[in-house]
Amino acid sequence: MMHPEQRASALLQLFDTDWPLRPQALRLRLEHEADLPLLQALYASTRSDELERSGWPKAQQQAFIQQQFSAQRSHYRQHYPGAAFLVIEHDGTGIGRLYLHWGREELRLMEITLSPERRGQGIAGRLMTQLIAWTEARAVPITLHVEPFNPAHAWYSRLGFRVIEQRGVYHFLRREAGACSGIS
Repeated sequence: MMHPEQRASALLQLFDTDWPLRPQALRLRLEHEADLPLLQALYASTRSDELERSGWPKAQQQAFIQQQFSAQRSHYRQHYPGAAFLVIEHDGTGIGRLYLHWGREELRLMEITLSPERRGQGIAGRLMTQLIAWTEARAVPITLHVEPFNPAHAWYSRLGFRVIEQRGVYHFLRREAGACSGIS
């Protein structure tokens, strides 16, 4: 039985030497404290539409983002021991984050976020292709939480994820090994 730290290391390896379709300029690495400004900016980019509609002054929006980012970061570390917290780089520049937790019975996709200018370029599709191939080879399902109104919800559905239940404001989705998918 692998320890959580060994699982995190194995997940990093998944996107290193074991990734045959990796574009030359794309790399993943463990995140560091120096990445916090990038990580917070990525988080803020996922909330920008919502905050624009809030009517709050920019200072209040920024304070809210900082508080929510810190709460999410703390939650992930408390509830997912041994998770792989990865920074997605293109030509050495951070463009996204990928958070994974390999539990006893599943691979949890905790987070996949790309900078707004990198969205829609097929990067997430390549990452998901690799994740799905890896879980298929091990007969391990992938699970995740997503808000029902998030545009990614339909994409996950095309990849073979199915809603298992509603958990608060999120849908809990699961993709069984062997599920049909249309990666795009």
